[in-house]
Parts: sequence; C-alpha cells; structure tokens
Amino acid sequence: MPLLPNPPSIADGADPTDVVQWVSRHLGDLTLEGPDGIRRGGFGGGQSAADAALAGLDITGYARDRSVVLPVARRGASRMSPYIRHGLLDLPSVWSATADAPSRDRSRYRDELLWQEYSRHLYARVGRESGEALSRAQPMRRPAAREQVWANDPWPPEMNCMRSVVDELHTDGWLVNQTRMWLASQWAVRAGADWRAGEQEMFAHLLDGSRAANRLGWQWTVGTGSGKPYGFSRWQVQKRAPQLCRDCALASACPIEQWPDADAGPAVSGPDLNRAPVPAGPLGVEGAGAEQVWLTAESLGTGDPALAADPDRPAVFVFDEPLLNRVMLSGKRLVFLAETLGELAAGRPLEVRRGGVGVELAGRSLAATWTPVPGWARLARALTPVEVHPWPWLVRPTTMSVRSFSAWRRDAKR
Repeated sequence: MPLLPNPPSIADGADPTDVVQWVSRHLGDLTLEGPDGIRRGGFGGGQSAADAALAGLDITGYARDRSVVLPVARRGASRMSPYIRHGLLDLPSVWSATADAPSRDRSRYRDELLWQEYSRHLYARVGRESGEALSRAQPMRRPAAREQVWANDPWPPEMNCMRSVVDELHTDGWLVNQTRMWLASQWAVRAGADWRAGEQEMFAHLLDGSRAANRLGWQWTVGTGSGKPYGFSRWQVQKRAPQLCRDCALASACPIEQWPDADAGPAVSGPDLNRAPVPAGPLGVEGAGAEQVWLTAESLGTGDPALAADPDRPAVFVFDEPLLNRVMLSGKRLVFLAETLGELAAGRPLEVRRGGVGVELAGRSLAATWTPVPGWARLARALTPVEVHPWPWLVRPTTMSVRSFSAWRRDAKR
C-alpha cells in the first residue's frame, strides 16, 4: 500500500536497528543491497543529530587538516555535509556558526560552503545537462598508460588505497574530499572508465549524495568541467595516508607511482555557462492557506520554511518509487531519511507514502519550499502548490556566470 506506517523515532527511544528493519520491510526492494543487506551508515539522521553536530562544530585547524585522510583522529573535515544536503542545516546557519573561528580556518571553511552553494547555482541553471561534459570531453589516456591491475575494476582492490576508500564509502556512506578526488581520478583519468558511471557508483552510497555537488566534484576532478584533470598518484597517498602505502601488497610495484599519463579531452559544445539568469525561486511567500506541507529529501529539517511557517500543519513525504527504482541507492541513505522522518513524526502530524509523487499528492492543497533541483520544478508544475516559500540561499542567484567557481564568486561578492 502507498501509505506507510511512520518510521520509529530514535529521539523517543527507538533502537537504530528498528529503523533499519522498517526500511528493510517497506523499502528494501528499492535498495542496492536488497531487504536482507541494509545497514546503517556512519551518521545518524534526524534534526537532533544535526543540531548536535552544529553545536559541536569546531573548525580550528581546518585549513591545515582538511585534506588529512589517516589517521582518522587527525581529520579536519567537519562532517556536516549529510545534514546540509538534506536541509537539516541550511548553509546560512553553518556560515554563521563559524563567525568566531580563527580567520584562516574560517576563510577556508567558508570557501567550501560557497562551493556547495555554487554547485546548487550551476545545477539550477543546467539541470540534467550536468550529467554531460560541461566544457571538455573525458581525458584521453595514452596507450602506454593502460594497466592490467584495473582492467576489470577501475577501483582495483589490489591497491590498498582503493580498497580502503571504497570500503569506507560502502560502510559509512561518507568520504573526506581528498579521497573523493582519488576515486574520481583513478576511475576516469587512469582507468579510462566512463566518469558518469563512476559518479553514479559514488552517488548511490553517499549519505550526502546530491547530483549538484557530486557531479560538479567529478567534473572538476576529471577535467570535463575544469579542463585540467586532477593527477592522482602515489604522492598524494604518501602525504595524506602513508600507512596505506606501507601496508599495500603493491608497495614495491605501485601502478600509480608516476603522474597519470593522460591528455585533456577536446572542447565540447556544452551548455552556456556565461552570465545569464540563475533560477532562484520567490523572494517571499507566494500564496497562502495550504492544508499540508510537501516535504522533499532536499529540505527535511524543522527549519524548512514551509514547515516552520505553521508548527501544527500536517506534512507529507513520498518515497519516490519510480526514481528509487531507477537510481538504486544504498539502503543506508534510506535509513538516514527514515530516522529523520521518524523524529519529525514524533513532533507533528506526518504522512509517509511510497509511490509516484505526482500520483500520491494529486489534488492536495500543498505548501512547499521552492527547491533548486529540476525534479522539484517538474513536480511543482503538476502539483501546483497553493503556497510556495523561498529557498534559504547563502547567495541568492541573480544573473551570474557559472563557468567557474572563481567567476561565480566574483559575482557572488561573499
């Protein structure tokens, strides 16, 4: 049946395994692992977990340690991205929380927040075209660059750096930015596998997976967006995680000892990224009197503008069955969402459904928060919400260039 029971609430004492079982029972057939293989990832979902992460945010040393991979205790990454991606924390709130940090750390960290905002601007402008090369074709390997070790797997488990990072991706659903770049470069620049397939493989497992940020990261790393491929080699591993090299069976015959032997791909006729309007949504609330709030995976926090406008108004969330059937996410992402929904349901009326969003919500009087993804725009045209709230931008879009982060930032004036 399309109407599901509400997920258990960990905030009210439910065990995390109860939520895993809920996902297995109601959504397991829509996951990569199937009903019997679902596990929780490395982050707990829910507003309480997000608020605790924000309250404990300390970016002292971030500029020095943000690229550290091992040991884990020395990592400087803030681990806020799953909460930001699903709207449990908005970018302006995280930006404000770093106001008192050391200036160099604050500047570097806020650059990362702006990169997240830039990815949303770019995605709002180009939509599905972000899944194709933006400026150059994928790098072309020279014949001598082919290695037998990755003939059958772009992330060969014989390489300790690859096995370790892929294991972390599959177990926790989260990686530091440095190792995301390793995986993208190894997949596309060295192994020559289609970058879009690699992006999907990573996206399916990431708790913070968004087409906006993940695709931009891959395009920048492999050179299809930047024109300059990132050269993953042993040097980065020895600098960021030297124990991976020491413990590797290929330590004396490392296949990535030298810089990648690949040339930048030729220019392509991609979307126009020069100065032009970026979709931004309304400046203020448009309409009034909706009976129910339509929630999406982009904005599940209690601070969602449509949700916060009326604390007593019922809400509805639909697990989009056609979409999930197509993209096949790891169950740990759905567990994160279910934990979030369970906590929401403990505090206000919430309806959780499974099916096609347009079918499940047809004919309802809906309030919604405008969202910078093409899927939301398509559904909103069909559902015609009677009340639309503005998106909480860090930098509200205008007529901006999205050709590069530096060009965009000049326009952003942040």
